[in-house]
Amino acid sequence: MTGGGPYDAIVIGAGCNGLSAAALLGRAGRRTLLLEAGDSLGGLTRDHEFAPGFRSAPLALAAGWLPPPVARGLGLTPPERVLPEATLALRSGAREWLVLSRDLGRSARAIRRYSPADAARWPAFAERIAKHAGVLAALYTRPPPDLPGEGVGELLALLGFARRLRALGRRDLPELLRTVPMGIQELLDDWFEAAPLKTAIAAASSGELRQGPRSGGTAFGLLHAQVGAARGALAGGAGAHGYWKAGPAALTEAITVVARKAGVELRTGARVERILVEDDRTTGVRLAGGEELRARLVLSSADPARTLLGMLDPVWLDPEFLLAVRNLKLRGSSAFISYALDGLPEFPGLGEAGEAASPFSGPLLLSDSLEAMERAADAAKYGRISERPQLQLQLPSVRWPQLAPAGKHVLVARAQWAPYQLRDAEWSRERRAALGDRVTELIEECAPGFAARILHREVLAPPDVEQRYGCSEGAPSQGEMSLDQILFMRPVPGASRYAMPIAGLYLCGAGCHPGYGIAGAPGWLAARRALSDSSRG
Repeated sequence: MTGGGPYDAIVIGAGCNGLSAAALLGRAGRRTLLLEAGDSLGGLTRDHEFAPGFRSAPLALAAGWLPPPVARGLGLTPPERVLPEATLALRSGAREWLVLSRDLGRSARAIRRYSPADAARWPAFAERIAKHAGVLAALYTRPPPDLPGEGVGELLALLGFARRLRALGRRDLPELLRTVPMGIQELLDDWFEAAPLKTAIAAASSGELRQGPRSGGTAFGLLHAQVGAARGALAGGAGAHGYWKAGPAALTEAITVVARKAGVELRTGARVERILVEDDRTTGVRLAGGEELRARLVLSSADPARTLLGMLDPVWLDPEFLLAVRNLKLRGSSAFISYALDGLPEFPGLGEAGEAASPFSGPLLLSDSLEAMERAADAAKYGRISERPQLQLQLPSVRWPQLAPAGKHVLVARAQWAPYQLRDAEWSRERRAALGDRVTELIEECAPGFAARILHREVLAPPDVEQRYGCSEGAPSQGEMSLDQILFMRPVPGASRYAMPIAGLYLCGAGCHPGYGIAGAPGWLAARRALSDSSRG
C-alpha cells in the first residue's frame, strides 16, 4: 500500500536529534515528514505516569549542552536554563557530605576539610579540564575528519582539527594527549589525595560506560561530560549543565515549534518497519501497517544497530560493514528507579531544599570509593547485578512541581551497574524487585525514614529502557563514548560523516558524532550533510 508523498526527506524518530534534522531540512525548503513510533514526540525527554498523579522522565533530568551554532542554525531561541549553585553532593561518611559548587572558592573550602593540598590544586585542575573540554566543544560543532578520506575537503577538515590542537600550546597539548587515553583513577591519583574528592569526580563522569575507573580511556568520559559545562561546575549531569526551567521536554518542545513553522509534517504512532532501497539508493520507508512513503532522503535518529540491522535489509550492505555494526558496543548498564514519595526525604548533614548545599539542586551521589566503583563495574562485566551499585539520586519534583501532587515528590535513582544481559538468568519481575529493594536499602542508609515515605516505585531495567524508549540494549547513548567509538570512529570507521553506504540514507542520532549529551548536534550536522549531498545532485 502506498501512502502520501512523495516527500523530499523522511526523518525517523522525534527525539531532540530527529527534530533538529527535520527542522533544518524544513527550513531549507525540503518537504519533510517526521515519523515517531511512540504516541508522543520528545524521544528520551518524554515523561510518563508511573503512579496516580506522579510522573517521571528519568532520562531527561539534565539539559545537556546545546551548542550555540546548532541553535542559530535552527533559528531557535533556547528555553530558559537553570544552573544550580551546588553542582554535586557526595556522601563521604555518616552525616558527612562533600558538596562541590560552581564557585571555585566555595568548592575549595569544602575540599579543604579533606585535604588542604587538594583544595589548593582544585582551581588549576578545574581550569585544565575546562580548557581540554573546550577543544572537544570546538570539534563537536563540525563534522569529524573522514579517515581514510580523499579530496580537499577532508584535508581542510584535518588541518582544522590540527589547528585546534596546536592552539593549546606546548604545555597543554601534551597534557591533553596524555589525558585522553588514561583511566580516570590514574588521572585523579596524579592530582589529588582525598578519596571522597576522587570518588565524586569519577562517579560524576562515568556516564553510560560499562567500565570501572581503572579502565583505560575513562578519563575521556570526564572531558566529554564537561563539554559546554558552566565554568567551575565540575560535575556530571544536571549539576554541570543545569536543567530546563519549564520541564524535561522544554528543548524538544521548542524545536518542535521550529519544525512546525518550517512546514515539517509530524506523525506519531508511525513505526518504520523497513527502509526501502532500489538500485543501491533509498526510496522511502514502509510502516508497520504496510503503508509505504516515498522520499529520496531518509535520515534515522534511531541507533545504528536498530537502523542498519533492523530496518534495512542486510543484502544491501557489505559484510565487513555489517560486522562492524554488529560489533558496536552499546551495553546499557543503568537501571532507573522512580519513587513516588509522600514528602521530601531528609538527608542528615545536608541543608534544606533551596540552600547552596542542598541535595535537591544537583545530583546526590552514593558511591563509597573508587574501589567500590570498580567492583560494581566488574559485576556488570560478568553479567551480574552489583550488590552495591553506584547510585545517583535526583528530586525532579523540586525543580518541576507539576511532576507530583502538591506536597508530594518524585525521586529518581540511577543505579550503575546493572547489565542488559544477565549471565545466568533473565530480567524477571523478582530480579527487578530485588534491585529496587537493594537501592531502597542504600538510600535508607543515608536518609533514615526514606522507605516509610514510599507510596509507589517503578524499576526500569535496561530491557525496559529498550522497550519504552527504543534504545537497543537499553543504551541511551546509542553506543558507548569509548575511545574506539568517538570522532571519526563513530559509529564505525569509514561511516562517520552521517552518510551510509546506501545513497540517500543518513544516520542522525546520538550514535553519530559528536555523541550522547550534545543536544541536537548529530541531527543538525547530519541534515547539513544530506542537504550538501542533495545539492550536488
